[in-house]
Amino acid sequence: METLHYLSLGFGVALQPENLMFALIGCFIGTLIGALPGLGPANGVAILIPLAFTLGLKPETALIMLTAVYAGAMYGGRISSILLNIPGDEPAMMTCLDGYPMARQGKAAEALAISAIASFMGSLIATVGLILLAPLLARFALTFGPAEYFALFVLAFATLGGITGKNPMKTLMAAAIGLIIATVGIDLSTGTQRYTFGVLELYEGVDFIIAIVGLFAVSELLFFIEEKAGAGREMIKVNPLKLKWREILSIFPTSIRGGVLGFIAGVLPGAGASLGSFITYTLEKKIVGKKGYFGEGDPRGVAAPESGNNGASSGALVPMLTLGVPGSGTTAVLLAMLVSLNITPGPLMFTQNADLVWGVIAALLVGNFMLLLLNIPLVGVFVKILSVPPMYLLPIVTMVAFVGIYSISHSTFDLYFMIAFGVGGYILRKLDIPLVPVILGLLLGPEMEKNLRHAMQISDGDWSILWSSPLSIGLWLVAIVGLLLPVIVGPILRRRMQAAKQHTE
Repeated sequence: METLHYLSLGFGVALQPENLMFALIGCFIGTLIGALPGLGPANGVAILIPLAFTLGLKPETALIMLTAVYAGAMYGGRISSILLNIPGDEPAMMTCLDGYPMARQGKAAEALAISAIASFMGSLIATVGLILLAPLLARFALTFGPAEYFALFVLAFATLGGITGKNPMKTLMAAAIGLIIATVGIDLSTGTQRYTFGVLELYEGVDFIIAIVGLFAVSELLFFIEEKAGAGREMIKVNPLKLKWREILSIFPTSIRGGVLGFIAGVLPGAGASLGSFITYTLEKKIVGKKGYFGEGDPRGVAAPESGNNGASSGALVPMLTLGVPGSGTTAVLLAMLVSLNITPGPLMFTQNADLVWGVIAALLVGNFMLLLLNIPLVGVFVKILSVPPMYLLPIVTMVAFVGIYSISHSTFDLYFMIAFGVGGYILRKLDIPLVPVILGLLLGPEMEKNLRHAMQISDGDWSILWSSPLSIGLWLVAIVGLLLPVIVGPILRRRMQAAKQHTE
């Protein structure tokens, strides 16, 4: 009953005209961002954060819009996968296996509609799971002390390999870079300047938003300049939709299974949407067996990964909202948004900022229906925008980011600093070092340090306090497993994903 009360409070926030309007805008922009190959939801949300500040949006409105962008980008990734055989982002790669063959058979409209329905069902199931699980996990997290929170942050870093899918050593190196950047500024405990080099603007530390926009948006522009990606791509023509109710009903069991599996993958630390789409496709292929024609245009081969990756994207919000630990790259960016608004994610947020949390959850439910209504009748609009060369689109997107950053602080130093982060992000990406751990280190570093110091003060410097309780021991064990698992399972998963990718080419 308490959950229903808070959910009704959330609908009161989500259904306000201003919040509805920005949710709709977020859904539209997110779908467009997801459809553009290579941009992805993390980049899209990062680029639009300054816009939220520029418009002076209320915290709940800004978070609703950015969460809608996140959800929309997960929907939109299927468009380029089906029409161009180019995934909008990594989780959409499995959609290419059957989506593109369907399009080549003259069923592009049907494939797009099936993927939209499956995305809707997967996201809806996961949002219901979020409503049921998040309050329970938040209440459990209230029992955490500083030692348990420190172990939890170690767990977050240990499982980053699953989120990024990169070499574990490079992932940890990126996290270390983020932690180092987090120490810049005046130490609040001692008043000592750390790594400021006498620069006044660094006394308060590094601004999350500047780092995120620089690392994601500016580095992306540099990559496009390097590749000279100026030409649009020829895509398959979308014929009028001729989807029958029988075909829609046939994908319901697949979408339900995909939504549940995807949600579980999203909640698990470090699993993410890529794993969600992979395991749902693999499981569905085994369930259907010889009755299916997976890889040749089977509609269930489109529905399974789409419901899986959308279920995982909503599931990743659970650890972010309840523990303050992001479950995906995009939720790491959303976490930065919350921190910049002076809102501390975690179990206390469900009582101190109940209207914001439940407003976002209710907006997810509303947004799913918006996305379904947008993605079926307006798919032709997204297809036309997708054909615009990136050389025209990306500079406009980057200009929005620059204007947004300048409007926040009116400081040219911030612009130069953002460009420096962009160059740094470009170099890291050229070295195949992921950017998400850098952001996570920057975000979690201050809280990690604070909890470590608090634990040391309580124990009078005795390090054994960090593993003195059963809960902290459990977290350390899971962290060790999370650190070793990508080393063992990662290469196998990457080989299979690469084989799937080669099959689509």
